[in-house]
Amino acid sequence: MPTDQLSPEILSRILDDQIFRRGLTRESHFHFFHVYFGHYVTCPTAPFHHEVFAFTEDESQKLTAITAFRGSAKSTIISLSFPLWAILGKPSLKFVLILGQTQAQARQHLKNLKDEIERNDLLRKDLGPFEEREDEWNSSSIVLPLLGARITAASTETSVRGIRHGPYRPQLIICDDIEDLQSVKTKEGRDKTYQWLMGEVIPAGGQKTRTFLIGNLLHEDCLLKKFERHIADGSMGGIYREYPLLDAQGNPLWPGKYPTAESIQEEKSRIGSESAWHREFLLMILSNAERVIHPQWIQYYDEFPVEHTTDQAVSKVRFANNATGIDLAISKNDTADYTAMVTAKLFFIDQKLKIYILPNPVNERMTSLETLERAKQLVDMTGGRDESKIYIEDVGYQSSLAELLTEEGYEAEAVPVKGQDKRGRLALTSHAVQSGQVLFPRQGAEDLINQLVNFGIERYDDLADAFSLLIIKALEEKFPSMGICWLGRDGSFGGWDNVRGEFYEPASN
Repeated sequence: MPTDQLSPEILSRILDDQIFRRGLTRESHFHFFHVYFGHYVTCPTAPFHHEVFAFTEDESQKLTAITAFRGSAKSTIISLSFPLWAILGKPSLKFVLILGQTQAQARQHLKNLKDEIERNDLLRKDLGPFEEREDEWNSSSIVLPLLGARITAASTETSVRGIRHGPYRPQLIICDDIEDLQSVKTKEGRDKTYQWLMGEVIPAGGQKTRTFLIGNLLHEDCLLKKFERHIADGSMGGIYREYPLLDAQGNPLWPGKYPTAESIQEEKSRIGSESAWHREFLLMILSNAERVIHPQWIQYYDEFPVEHTTDQAVSKVRFANNATGIDLAISKNDTADYTAMVTAKLFFIDQKLKIYILPNPVNERMTSLETLERAKQLVDMTGGRDESKIYIEDVGYQSSLAELLTEEGYEAEAVPVKGQDKRGRLALTSHAVQSGQVLFPRQGAEDLINQLVNFGIERYDDLADAFSLLIIKALEEKFPSMGICWLGRDGSFGGWDNVRGEFYEPASN
């Protein structure tokens, strides 16, 4: 038992008075852990641990999402000690569900719990006996008949729809590392885990069920980050906390384990990988792929600029036109790419071009006829054919869409890619994004932004293709003598010289 965690008075009574010890540990998860799981405590508890224990004891919170550095003891506290305290302590729960990413992880969670139930002498003496029996779940559950309780461990590969223990739905659900680097690599993988959690896991509980999610930050759109946004915008109630190894001032969050700068450096050297160190210990999300567009470059707008012309002055704002970039994929097959349409409003502000991306770009599998009708509908809804231009990537048969639209009075152009690959075309837009020449809506462009900042990782990149076509053509048309062009914050021009085939950056405009 770690004596430095308890006052001398409480320690003395704990050691000598079983009735007091049982009463204290029943009321407090913190004391339960330090009395019965003291063999896991090898150094003084950190302040953030006290907060985590308080979260486990707060029955008013139905959702708690915690990300903490590797080796922070989050799994020991929440996936090992908490389920037993929830059954043996004050909550007196009857059904706890623990979820891991794989069956092997689920079995390990169950093994750790069984080891404590079978071998923790003080726990058995004070709170036992714990008679176990095998049941239909076999190696997937621990059943404690004398308490009428069950702990079940499962994985994301398992359906938990309708799971029950007698009359009880899961009363406590713990999700421990249910994502890994492979599963978060694509939007498809991230969405699959999220939909499983929202569609099966959370509904498996009842109104009073508490759900805990713990893990590391593996991606900007990983499960924990999704729940952070839900809690922040009020769409879900709950608590979200991040506990990196080092705080903003560079001080260790667990000084008992990392008392010196040398101990931090020793841990870093042990890890060996800079990206793993930032991800697993500092909770900084780094992409293993070279980004074309960085997340911090994305800038947003809240409203469109307004033209104000008076008798004395000409407005500094001038609307130019709407423009839509279209990347075609004429197939509704489940494995086909998507047809993507990205639309923007173009303004000149102080004679400098600004591009405002509109929310809710099209990103669907459509037939040729559906694509034609959707393109017409999109133009008609965003200003009409007199104010809009349509750019369609000219690859193979795709130029036919431009011809059909032109025949019906729409200004459409088939744009040849001139041998440039997708990454190269997107790279030509990067300065316009970084400089704030291209602005995004605060809501409604999440999938587009995801494809931009994770280009090369995501399975689909159709929105990114439509975006690069739109931006390149918009910049080309407004400054045709300069080819592909941008405007810097200081008013300087830069661009791509079509004749020489290289970038140029004149000193000023």
